[in-house]
Amino acid sequence: MPAENSVSSFNGLHYFARGWNLVHMRGIRRYVIVPLLVNVLLLGGAFYWLFRRLGEWIPQLLSHVPDWLQWLSYLIWPLSVISIVLVFGYFFSTLANLIAAPFCGLLAEQLEGQLTGRPLPDSGWMGLLKDLPRIMKRELQKLGYYLPRALGLLLLYFIPGFGQIVAPVLWFLFSAWMLSVQYCDYPFDNHKVSFPHMRTALRRHKVANMQFGAMVSLFTMIPILNLVIMPVAVCGATAMWVDRYRADLARH
Repeated sequence: MPAENSVSSFNGLHYFARGWNLVHMRGIRRYVIVPLLVNVLLLGGAFYWLFRRLGEWIPQLLSHVPDWLQWLSYLIWPLSVISIVLVFGYFFSTLANLIAAPFCGLLAEQLEGQLTGRPLPDSGWMGLLKDLPRIMKRELQKLGYYLPRALGLLLLYFIPGFGQIVAPVLWFLFSAWMLSVQYCDYPFDNHKVSFPHMRTALRRHKVANMQFGAMVSLFTMIPILNLVIMPVAVCGATAMWVDRYRADLARH
């Protein structure tokens, strides 16, 4: 019982930090390579292009602020930059995860086997090929959950003044939740836990999951560090699955 209480006291920051250690675990590093390469090529190229364009986009955004709110420009300018980086980062992070999903699932599977000493049945590359249609269907489910909510938030940006101030905060919170869903889903899906059931389980520990997702979101905005965040987040989310959810939801 004390051990269980100790585990349940770990917050999302703990699992995010643990992910940085787990990517170096012996026997795991070779499964990190493909997610890492996808993230470096796609997210690295996207952010390089973005930072070359920001100087043009910010004045265009500020031109939509009405005259009576110009005194808030000092606040709206940094919020606009954060908004663009958040939306852009999450969009390309989602695209990278869609491409790398089978390999992220394999990384979560192999790491869970190392942490528990109990490898999953049908694990490895052959199991990956067999599960590929199911994995891609699951990614489309996540996309269907994400898009309507994201579009609703994006519409807020068209409300002069109010939208530019409130929307970045709401978008950050939404991104934190969605990134937690995105990365925690890999170990859940490996055990065939349905997408709605997975979301219900995450809500029971919503604060910890929001903390975890917020850290992933912040690091997605930081150049260089954002290139390695995908495998780190998969490892941290898998450790959280093992500690908090596996005993109740794993298929044995």
